[in-house]
Amino acid sequence: MTHVVTEACIKCKFTDCVAVCPVDCFHEGANMLVIDPVECIDCGACVDECPVHAIYPEEDLPVEYEDYLQFNIEYAAKWPLITEGHEPLDTAEGFKDVKHKRDLFDPSPAPRDE
Repeated sequence: MTHVVTEACIKCKFTDCVAVCPVDCFHEGANMLVIDPVECIDCGACVDECPVHAIYPEEDLPVEYEDYLQFNIEYAAKWPLITEGHEPLDTAEGFKDVKHKRDLFDPSPAPRDE
């Protein structure tokens, strides 16, 4: 099993989850994170750390988020690995309580520091 990041992360991208993860399984997009299910060890450390409650164990994934398992698989293969926490997006406070944000998803990888 794995854990799955869902749409609550969109436009927030808090990285508290990354900071507590004992393995390198998070990948970073422009406006959200995803978990690589191959690397996730299903420890659950990330779940309680997420301030927007965007992460679920696969077996507890709400029906409305079932497609996010494949979504995480797809984007973990495309986006760069993130191994350290950083500040959330500037939009995080304004979007942390917003529901139904999938239309705001940006499929671009996180910008690289030059």
